[in-house]
Amino acid sequence: MAATNPAKTLQDEMSCPICLEYFKDPVVLDCDHNFCRACITQCWEGSQTISCPQCRKTCPEKNLRPNRQLRNIVEAARGLRLQSAREAETERLCEKHREPLKLFCKDDQIPICVVCDKSKEHRDHRVIPAEEAAEEFKEKIQAHLKTLREEREKLQECKVTREKRSQENLRKTQTERQKIVSEFQQLRQFLEEQERLLLAQLEKLEKEMGMFHTDNITTLSEEISRLSELISEVEGKCEKPTNEFLQGVRSTLSR
Repeated sequence: MAATNPAKTLQDEMSCPICLEYFKDPVVLDCDHNFCRACITQCWEGSQTISCPQCRKTCPEKNLRPNRQLRNIVEAARGLRLQSAREAETERLCEKHREPLKLFCKDDQIPICVVCDKSKEHRDHRVIPAEEAAEEFKEKIQAHLKTLREEREKLQECKVTREKRSQENLRKTQTERQKIVSEFQQLRQFLEEQERLLLAQLEKLEKEMGMFHTDNITTLSEEISRLSELISEVEGKCEKPTNEFLQGVRSTLSR
């Protein structure tokens, strides 16, 4: 028959059967079973039959009695667990022999205890005190840190240089942008002035051509009227009798 694990039994006794965690605000039912107050309340919520989730014994009413003694035991166990965890972190122990790791195996590059040092696994290995190994590694790490800091400083200088170069290029770009905008603005002003000048010249030419056209039309109209009158006069002259026609014929031809 397998032996009972006391630590496991103690943990089970301090754990809620519903959430399987350490009791929080434990309460005891009439059947002497313990639960977290929040767990049993949630378990009974909306249920018509109120019974123990562990033994199924019916409870006449929601009679939840605080179990202060169990609560104190759980709090003490929780504190002991935290203390053990802190101690394990402060002084690590050998997993195989449960002895402090006070030595360091240089061949396997791992910390070991005094029992490991005498074992076959490490008997022929180079073993030194853990503190001495720590000092050696600290020196190596410090050397690497120096290199890393120097590299970081170089990168920071490179970053500053590139930032300055980027800002200078940005200033040049902005200056060139302003120059282009100014030049095109001047060009637009020049073109607008040329447009106004050419349109004014064209308007003047159109007026002059209009006046010239009007003068020509007027002259031609006057000449047409004069010729019309002359034609009528000559036609009238030709219709007269011979004697009358011959009188003044030379003047008519001259005209």
